[in-house]
Amino acid sequence: MKRTDSAAGPVVPVGAEAAGGSSMMGDFAVLTKARLSLMVVFTTAIGYIVGAAGRPVGWGLLFAVLGTSLAAASAGALNQWMEADVDRLMERTRNRPLPAGRMRPLQALWVGIALGVLGVGELFLTLPRMAAWLALATIGVYLVLYTPLKRKSAWCTYVGAVSGAIPPVIGWSAAEPTEAWGGWVLFGILFFWQIPHFLAIAWMYRDEYRGAGFVMIKSDDEDGFVTALQAFCFALALAAVTFIPAWLGEASPLYRGGAVLLNLLFCGSALVFLLERSRVSARRLFFMSITFLPVLLGLLAFSRRQ
Repeated sequence: MKRTDSAAGPVVPVGAEAAGGSSMMGDFAVLTKARLSLMVVFTTAIGYIVGAAGRPVGWGLLFAVLGTSLAAASAGALNQWMEADVDRLMERTRNRPLPAGRMRPLQALWVGIALGVLGVGELFLTLPRMAAWLALATIGVYLVLYTPLKRKSAWCTYVGAVSGAIPPVIGWSAAEPTEAWGGWVLFGILFFWQIPHFLAIAWMYRDEYRGAGFVMIKSDDEDGFVTALQAFCFALALAAVTFIPAWLGEASPLYRGGAVLLNLLFCGSALVFLLERSRVSARRLFFMSITFLPVLLGLLAFSRRQ
């Protein structure tokens, strides 16, 4: 509900978790991946606004954001409970509350369970049932599929991207939209965006991931060509998905112009990464990705409210 340690969402500035605070509130924020929850809040809200189109935005927006954020926090806490042993092996995660010994595993487990029950329960009681089922699916995919797959296959990035692409669909479904296209487009944008975003992170931290037993990129891709090629291909696929609202006549000229510019910059960054395959080019792609998503989704939401 990828950073961040991978897909799901998911966005945390590189190296941020290694400097997590030691206060109780700071540890709770790190355990629940609060920075990731900010992205979940944003994408869920965008989904609701796009789904509501020109209709008034009421309490449903607050209920959708709150429930989805709690579900995402639950997934983050339970993920860290499951991975406390390997988090001790990586510089960027060893200061998390569990591997650092500032929190007991049982505490983290109950925090994760409680947040999940509260989040899914709140969505179930206040919004159309589909929103609650989607939130439950987000938690399930992240914990049951993505988390164990990280130690077995580079396919984990794609599985995790499914979990990370669901929050805006929760917002969309909560708005009870009259059209069906928006949910699929929002899912596609988040899914295709996450692959270059997380592959850039995986390449920058490939040695740490490998040392901890995570298979975030193909083990035989020593020069990074396959990783960078995947990032570039998914950047192109993302560009195609972002133009669907324009092709359907559901986007303003401002959105169309912004989408062209953003995709040129994003695809250009992915192409440079493919040609250079360096830490510098990977970092450039990462930072371009965290600029691309909020600006594009903001333009789409603004376009739909006109």
